[in-house]
Amino acid sequence: MSTRLGIDTEAATVTDWTELASRENDGLAIGLFWSKTSGRVKVDVIDHLEQSFDFDVDPGDALSAFYHPFAYAPDDSRGCADPARDSLDLQPHN
Repeated sequence: MSTRLGIDTEAATVTDWTELASRENDGLAIGLFWSKTSGRVKVDVIDHLEQSFDFDVDPGDALSAFYHPFAYAPDDSRGCADPARDSLDLQPHN
C-alpha cells in the first residue's frame, strides 16, 4: 500500500490518504483511498490526458464506486472522458 499526502478539503487538510486499491482500464487509472484520521473514503480517476477528479464515497459503497466511478461521481466533478458515455447516446429523446 502507498500513501498520498497533501489533500485539501473544506473541513480540514487530510494528509494521510492510504491507497486501498488501484486499477487501469480503457485509458483510466482509478484509485480507492482511505483516511484514518478523517474516516473518509474517496475514489480518484485520471484519464490518459492526465485530467482527473476525485470524490468522497460512503464506505459501504467504496468497492462498487471503485469499479463504477462514473455511476457514483457527482456530475459537476467529472473532468475525464468516460469511454462508455462518449460512445453511447444516453440522453432521453422527446
